[in-house]
Amino acid sequence: MAATRTLGSSDLAVSPIGLGGNVFGWTADEPASHRILDAYVDAGGNFIDTADGYSHWAQGHVGGESEAVIGSWLRSRGQRDDVVIATKVSTKPDRRGLAVDNIHTAIDESLDRLQTDHVDLYYAHFDDPDTPLEETVAAFEAVRAAGKTRYVGLSNYMPDRIEEWCAIAAANDFAPPVALQPHYNLLHRQDVEGPGNRGEVAAAHQLGLVPYFSLASGFLTGKYLPGTDSASARSGWVKDYLRPECFAVVDLLRQIADAHAVGPAAVALAWLRDRPGVISPLASARTDAQLGPIIDALSLELAAEEAAALTRASDLAQV
Repeated sequence: MAATRTLGSSDLAVSPIGLGGNVFGWTADEPASHRILDAYVDAGGNFIDTADGYSHWAQGHVGGESEAVIGSWLRSRGQRDDVVIATKVSTKPDRRGLAVDNIHTAIDESLDRLQTDHVDLYYAHFDDPDTPLEETVAAFEAVRAAGKTRYVGLSNYMPDRIEEWCAIAAANDFAPPVALQPHYNLLHRQDVEGPGNRGEVAAAHQLGLVPYFSLASGFLTGKYLPGTDSASARSGWVKDYLRPECFAVVDLLRQIADAHAVGPAAVALAWLRDRPGVISPLASARTDAQLGPIIDALSLELAAEEAAALTRASDLAQV
């Protein structure tokens, strides 16, 4: 297994790059997903991330497809104790929000799909302003105390709401959250860095950062070239990156990648992996070729001057 890192204040030992499950059961069918999971674990990875809402956005899908594919893999491989499974609640169309009854029902449904008796890390996927936070925190504690989850995580929460969640947990002697999942990459640092921002709040409460969109929706893999029409960029996710400053970051990624005989994505992941507070960036793969850089990033070591050069280029390219 690759060297692991401890996730926040938990005792979860996770690999330095996590495998995102959003493509499983969607752009990667079950056999392809199982191959990706096998290869990731064989290479030393152990941190698998999903959500009950994946992939409800696809035609004919209702959510839970990713969990079901991971569950069939867990059942067939018998490796439950060798991996750390994280899932989330609040975006599945019939389980939206963080009301108490919804959380209790959603975790049971997730466990059924995952074919396990517990998840290691259970995230509140998005804040729910329509439910009192005290009720949500208490519900997360209840499912944890019942042994259905081991640890609590927060995703997409604003700094003040993270503080409020932690204060409620402390006041009631509930288990505190141990992880925070923010949007964070070389081209998008403003959600995490800076005084009073998520990174500072996470550090104050011992929450390990588990970034998503680590590769800027594929832009940092180098697959987009100058002159790309924004209309052809995937679902418009990368249209804001089609600027000279962002392409300059990719050019630098390519130069550093060539020096290490890896792909640009591996370098982008290694840079993010080593940012303050970051424990395990997430990246997904639907093919062996896409998984290669993720595996390389498990152990790739950038020179200090390489990381610094990337940061300088990133400073000029923020979106």
